Amino acid sequence: MTTAKPSRTSLALPADVGIVTVSYNSSAQLAEFLPGAVASVRSASSGASAHVVIADNASDDIAVTQGLAKKYGARVVQLDRNAGYGAAANAGVAALPAACSIVLISNPDVTLTTESVSLLRASLLADEAVGIVGPRIRNADGSVYPSARAIPSIRTGAGHGLFSRVWPGNPWTRRYHSDAFRSEVNVDAGWLSGACLMMRRSTFDRLGGFDERYFMYFEDVDLGYRAGRAGLRNVYVPGAVVTHIGGETTRVNKRAMLTAHHESAKTFIATKYPGARWAPIRLVLRTGLNLRLRLESRR
Repeated sequence: MTTAKPSRTSLALPADVGIVTVSYNSSAQLAEFLPGAVASVRSASSGASAHVVIADNASDDIAVTQGLAKKYGARVVQLDRNAGYGAAANAGVAALPAACSIVLISNPDVTLTTESVSLLRASLLADEAVGIVGPRIRNADGSVYPSARAIPSIRTGAGHGLFSRVWPGNPWTRRYHSDAFRSEVNVDAGWLSGACLMMRRSTFDRLGGFDERYFMYFEDVDLGYRAGRAGLRNVYVPGAVVTHIGGETTRVNKRAMLTAHHESAKTFIATKYPGARWAPIRLVLRTGLNLRLRLESRR
C-alpha cells in the first residue's frame, strides 16, 4: 500500500518522542550522534536529558560516553554485560520517562535531524494501523541503503543467503531487497532497518520489544514480521532522510559479526518455520548458512 507524504507544514515538534541508541565502544560515534539527537527533542521539551537514552553494553570507553552524555544532557543506562543490540535497546526504552509515548531507536553512527524525526512522527501518527516507520537511510557516499525490505521466505531467504555474495544480482536477492527503498512517497514494507526506526511505545510494549534471542542482526526483521502478524503496517518514509556512516565495531570484529548474522538467520528461520513439517528445510538452510560462514570467514 502506498500513502501520500505528510505535509511539511503540518509537522508538530516531537515533545513526546524519546530517542534510544545502543553503544558498544561507540563513544566516537556518539560524539557525532548526540548533537542531532538532543536537538531533535530539546526543541519541544523542557529539557532533553530524559528524552535521549544511551544503552551501553558494558563498553571499555564508558567514561568517555558518560562525559558526552553529561555534556549533551543525555542519560546513560549501563548494562553489566554485552547483551546484544535488542536487549540493550529494550533496556533503553524501559528507561525513558512516561511522557515519551513515541520511541525512536537508532544506531549511534546515524545522523538525525529535527525534520527527519518530525516527519517520521507525522507519518506514524497519520494512521492507527501504522506500527513502525523508518526513514530513507543514506550511506556515507550518498547512496541509498535498502532499508525497507520484504520478509524473507524459504525461497528468497535461501537464494539471498547462498548467492548474494557471489551473484549480487540474483533474483532472490532482488526480491528480498524489494523496490520499496526506491519510492519517493510513503510505502509499506515487510520490515524496516533497525539502524533507525520509530514506533509508538504502546506498540513496542504490545510486541514485547525486540526478541532478545537475537544478539545482533535479524532483530529488526523479527520485529517487522511480528508487527505484520499483529495487523500493523511497516511504513517506509523516504521524506525523512538520515545518514548512516557504518559502525567501526562491525569492521573490526568481522568474524564475530559474521557469526552473529548467521546464528540470527537460523533463529529467524526456526521462528518463522517451526515444527516437524519444516525440519528438513531448516536443516538444509542451516547447512547452507554454515558453509557460507566458512567461505566468508576465509576472505
